[in-house]
Amino acid sequence: MAEPIRVTVWGENVHEGRDETVRKLYPDTMHETIASALRAKLGQDVVVRTAWLQQDQHGLTEEVLAETDVLTWWGHAAHDQVDDAVVERVQQHVLSGMGLIALHSAHFSKIFIKLMGTTCSLDWRAENDRELIWTVAPGHPIARGIPHPLVIDREEMYGELFDIPQPDELVFISSFTGGEVFRSGCTYRRGQGRVFYFRPGDQEFPTYHHDGVQQVIANAVGWAAPTSPRQLPVVHHRKDTGWFERA
Repeated sequence: MAEPIRVTVWGENVHEGRDETVRKLYPDTMHETIASALRAKLGQDVVVRTAWLQQDQHGLTEEVLAETDVLTWWGHAAHDQVDDAVVERVQQHVLSGMGLIALHSAHFSKIFIKLMGTTCSLDWRAENDRELIWTVAPGHPIARGIPHPLVIDREEMYGELFDIPQPDELVFISSFTGGEVFRSGCTYRRGQGRVFYFRPGDQEFPTYHHDGVQQVIANAVGWAAPTSPRQLPVVHHRKDTGWFERA
């Protein structure tokens, strides 16, 4: 049997402590809600742990990352409080083959901006918009079993222009009550690692209790997991010819 995918669900854990509306929606915290959903969706195929901003090294020590196949990331109010040394560490693990799933406002996280190399800015409106998530790559593993469209009755709006590099694969686009559209499911390869950005998940709405949203994240975990031993790409100085024949 294949070894279970080792997932670390990272949460900023700020809104849950200060905002009563968020505590009511997520009494067990947003990161634990996501972690519980992955355990329910994927069962014995995953081992899930959680980490959060207020822990030492934000819970993302070298040891934790070395034991993580896929890292999910949710942040919003405290991007600037994430230590640059931790961001550098996470980037090195992604380049070595660890998967990263950036959720909702993690588009402005230090790690996502570092991996994208752009501003990652966008338009937004914090109202009760209906979001329709349309599958544009129906054969993609992340889209497996997802309704077309996936309907979220109440959500924050994100709109174009979304200043990101052209995705390797565009899996989902969203449309909103105001007529806006958004590239809401984007995949990238960075070094040996796979990165997926998924748009829904504002803290003021119960989005991570939504079965379809949970299924997308579960599918993304399977897609982003490394398929070969992790190794940071390095430069090799080939001093002579025929080296491959002697390997």
